[in-house]
Amino acid sequence: MDRVHQLKTACCFLVMGLALALTMNCGRASDDVIMLATTTSTANTGMLDILTEEFRKDTGIRVDFIVTGTGKALAHGRRGDVDAVLVHAPTAEELFVSEGYGVERVPLMWNDFVILGPPDDPAAVSEAIDVAQALKSLDQSAASFISRGDDSGTHKKELELWNLAGLEPNGVWYIEAGQGMGACLTMANEKMAYILTDRGTYLARADTLELKVLFEGQAELVNPYAIIAVNPERFRDVNFVDVERFVDWLTSDRGQTLIEDYRVNGHQLFCLFEESGA
Repeated sequence: MDRVHQLKTACCFLVMGLALALTMNCGRASDDVIMLATTTSTANTGMLDILTEEFRKDTGIRVDFIVTGTGKALAHGRRGDVDAVLVHAPTAEELFVSEGYGVERVPLMWNDFVILGPPDDPAAVSEAIDVAQALKSLDQSAASFISRGDDSGTHKKELELWNLAGLEPNGVWYIEAGQGMGACLTMANEKMAYILTDRGTYLARADTLELKVLFEGQAELVNPYAIIAVNPERFRDVNFVDVERFVDWLTSDRGQTLIEDYRVNGHQLFCLFEESGA
């Protein structure tokens, strides 16, 4: 009986293992599923849900997505964990393509970054004439500033702007949260701190925030998004055919109209490139 019981147990584990392997395989390599790594700003605004649902209605292709910062999204692409990335850090994206991990950087849409802060603006950021002066005002006042600190596209932009101002922020006033945009906005609001955010995420959450837009409208604050297919020559199981359909759909009149028309509380969150020449 012991021998029979052992055989039954072994068979049970074998069947379970095969079922698990088949499930995992279907989730990654199915011809009608795209795995996309994307940023918190595309997901937190709710727009990505609309786009992927409408794409599925039109094509029957499902898009599953991993929501993370741009740096981690590109890392997923470098490991071949995903079929495409939708991110917003042009320099890092161009490197991703030049190293052979991505096929082509396809511009998709844009919004911009803004600096939020407490309504009384103790650092006088709203009086700055340019981004460098706004950041110098923060540095000199030592008013609390929340940094994403997570290698996201927003964090990369923030570091780029500090460098533009010739500053290396440090001290107790500079708080690296290591969190997504939504969580950082909540933290900044609780502390009445300053923060750099993409306008889309801010508009989607504006009703819950006391923070106000204190600095905006500079060319250095433009925030472009692009989608990149992972290179099938490097990773054979990439669903490149369906990614091409997704990219074509997003850049078609159908996809672009959905992006342009998407509103939260009456506010347009993302713009098309031809609207600004960006």
